[in-house]
Amino acid sequence: MKMTQKLHELRQSLWLDNISKEMLDKGILKRYIEEFSITGLTSNPTIFDHAIAHSHFYDRSIVELSSQGMEAEELFFELAMDDLRRAADLFRPIHDQTSCRDGWVSLEVSPLLAYDAEKTLFEAKRLYEAFQRPNLYIKIPGTKEGLPAIEEAIFEGIPINVTLLFTPEHYKEAAEAYMRGLERRLAKGLPLDVVSSVASLFVSRWDKATMHVVPENLKNQLGIAIAKKTYKFYRDLLDSDRWNILAQKKANPQLLLWASTGTKDPQASDILYVKNLIAPDTINTMPEETLLAFADHGQIGAILPRDGADADVVLSEFCQHGVDYQALGERLQKEGAEAFVNSWKDLLNSLQQKSSLLKTV
Repeated sequence: MKMTQKLHELRQSLWLDNISKEMLDKGILKRYIEEFSITGLTSNPTIFDHAIAHSHFYDRSIVELSSQGMEAEELFFELAMDDLRRAADLFRPIHDQTSCRDGWVSLEVSPLLAYDAEKTLFEAKRLYEAFQRPNLYIKIPGTKEGLPAIEEAIFEGIPINVTLLFTPEHYKEAAEAYMRGLERRLAKGLPLDVVSSVASLFVSRWDKATMHVVPENLKNQLGIAIAKKTYKFYRDLLDSDRWNILAQKKANPQLLLWASTGTKDPQASDILYVKNLIAPDTINTMPEETLLAFADHGQIGAILPRDGADADVVLSEFCQHGVDYQALGERLQKEGAEAFVNSWKDLLNSLQQKSSLLKTV
């Protein structure tokens, strides 16, 4: 049995953090589903910027859509949704077989809306309705401004991938928003089993941020410690009386998703965050190179303990070296939102340049 399949045996889903028209046209994604047990994927502006700017696979579509008057964001979303619909159709059998628990693709609202709840909600509804497939998560940042939009989207039945979560406390806030949305549906007599969500905790950026400020023995440990502590919060919530009331009404759990699981330190294992973050009822979405590395020389480490194991001890050690994880987590979330904005602007600029260039050909 392949290592990627073993993760599924341990009730962890394996998703790909990548998509491109080339991957679809050449059958690469289909092969990953068949050979590596990939059951979903995530996308972001950086991924699409790379795919569009560094290939000719989108040229014909850009020419056709531009001739219809599309430009900027409208042009991008049309291109992105075409790719994601094709991917969603590949995952649809998995989606149906798992009763909507797996087989999802994700599309992000404009990062420019990260701090505007009303516009975020409007855009989430628009994109989900336009997509015309059931297995699409709309990605909304778990910022303080994004949380009301997440709650309202869940209440209105829109599947949400809560992104840009860094601390265990960020996760708890996202979970609260999800449950409030479900509880409002319950109060209105609306079905709960048609709503779904994942909460995406970013992992590797912790270690990149502390790489040069902690001693050698603490390098590449903070992200995993944060994940362990968050996993404890996750299991505690699923065991709570509040959740059990919703579960009895057929509510779907908001699955915890490990994001940013590509190793940033060239001296560390290229599967560091895969082998150390194996946990039941979670998802690991990984870059393509990490997937291929795990398929080639993957290792199954110890399953994450339900109680968080040594997470608090490790966090205390970092604190002794001047790392306040709460403050750092807030900084990382802010920087993450800013990075997505920059990627978004780069993406739209790439589209404009390519569109202008193709018109002259």
